Amino acid sequence: MDILNFISWIKSGRRFTSVDPADTLLPVGLRDLRRDDKYLTGAISVQDLINEIIPLIPPSPPSGLYGLFTQTINSTPVAATTVEGSLIGTGLGTLSIPANGFAVGDSFRAQFAGHISAHNNDTLELRVKSGSVVLADTGAITMPGINNLHWTMWIDFTVRAIGPAGTAIIASGGQFTYMKNASNAFEGDTFSVVNSTTFDTTALNTLTVTAQWSSNNVNNSIYSEIFTLYKTY
Repeated sequence: MDILNFISWIKSGRRFTSVDPADTLLPVGLRDLRRDDKYLTGAISVQDLINEIIPLIPPSPPSGLYGLFTQTINSTPVAATTVEGSLIGTGLGTLSIPANGFAVGDSFRAQFAGHISAHNNDTLELRVKSGSVVLADTGAITMPGINNLHWTMWIDFTVRAIGPAGTAIIASGGQFTYMKNASNAFEGDTFSVVNSTTFDTTALNTLTVTAQWSSNNVNNSIYSEIFTLYKTY
């Protein structure tokens, strides 16, 4: 159908009952200031229009990937104490995966940002847990002098095998970075652990991330302002 017949078709009030994308034309008007009427009229086939539009549509994210938890209130500071405390504050979503909710290959990322102060040469230890099961541990990190500066941490998790403890396997790794007073330089620690003995996917798994100081010095304090947990695969 050419453009003139198409216009006549529409003006006559007729309707399509079927459309051949390759043969059906749509009228288009192109702005052309060289013309007296300022427009150049033409037509494009439905199929050609589709071919032009599809590459402009952004790809959809992979199915099954989504946020699990986002923190909306600062965590309670772990400060001036040797008692282990949580770095996760109140938020929206869930930190738990129900019993038998994991599949092989499930992967997740946790990301933190917050403020830290530290007494020179005291140590800080961070632990990543599912309930009481330790998934990763930085060990005791000897801290420099820090006065209310920033810290960040990311943690990746991948489930390698599912089942009860002794069968299930999870790999966890990440990086903890902080600023120190001297030159505002960055320092930090990395960790990577495979747990094949105590991780259990047949039980409820609830993520906790904790901090513990070696002394109760009043200069020791850490808390998070941002924490997100999301599925990456």
